[in-house]
Amino acid sequence: MFTDLYKQPRQKLGLHIHTTRSDGRKSPEEVLRLFKDAGYDAIALTDHWIYGAEGEFDGMTILSGCEYNVGGSFAQNGVFHIVGWGMREDPVARHPILKTESSFANPTEQANAIIDAIHEVGGIAELAHPAWSVNSPEQIRGLRGICATEIYNTVSDWGMSNRPYSGAVVDMLATGGTLLPLLAVDDCHYYNGDHCVAATMVEAPDNQPATLYAALAAGDYYATTGPQVHLLPQKDGSFLVRTSSVSRIVFMTNRVWAPDRQIFGENLTEAVYHPIEGETFIRAEVTDKDGKMGWSNPLPIH
Repeated sequence: MFTDLYKQPRQKLGLHIHTTRSDGRKSPEEVLRLFKDAGYDAIALTDHWIYGAEGEFDGMTILSGCEYNVGGSFAQNGVFHIVGWGMREDPVARHPILKTESSFANPTEQANAIIDAIHEVGGIAELAHPAWSVNSPEQIRGLRGICATEIYNTVSDWGMSNRPYSGAVVDMLATGGTLLPLLAVDDCHYYNGDHCVAATMVEAPDNQPATLYAALAAGDYYATTGPQVHLLPQKDGSFLVRTSSVSRIVFMTNRVWAPDRQIFGENLTEAVYHPIEGETFIRAEVTDKDGKMGWSNPLPIH
């Protein structure tokens, strides 16, 4: 845990992680030690189709988790990787049909059945790496009940496809009225540089599972590979971003060009954006001198 710029407690979470139980290259025990030593307060072991139960490792919380991938390898009909956390039990054990692609009319139907099953056992669900999966906004809007998506996915840059950043997809969704909270995750498989890079920084007083699940469901977090980022609406209609020391601040909206969208400099710690009529959402991205980034959740502009 650490205290952020607003003196609020933050828990450092790793929410998308693979081990030798599926296609990762390190054992669960090795992975737990790596993330504990890197200062994470809680992680979820989200092996493909293999339910990971809650637990504890040397003071670090283990959240229940699993990744359910549907749609194969071609994006035309939808490739959806759904990550669930907080499940009291394995939803596939309850509903084995979930794993049988031929039982569903299309990948969207299968993904929605998985999301429903996650909810049935008390869990919450997010859509993993939409840029890596070449998900269109229309495909994503066909999913019912996802609580977030990944703005950054380390392995999608480090080892797979050079599509780590999903900002364009997120902004197209938001332009159409779908504002999803944003996660930064490693999705580590190889452990040759794809691990302990990204984190989701949850505002929570402790790292107990129930506390963290509630904060994740509420979207009380920012995504980062380093910097803090806090985006807040102001009484005059503007938006203030406060950060740890960065060299670039960017405000993203549905306006395709704005003269004050980007601010460059040394040791920047805050900036203000004044929306104009027609702008409907805003989010902030920051980059520090080492290239590490932070992402706020998108907020509506009223």
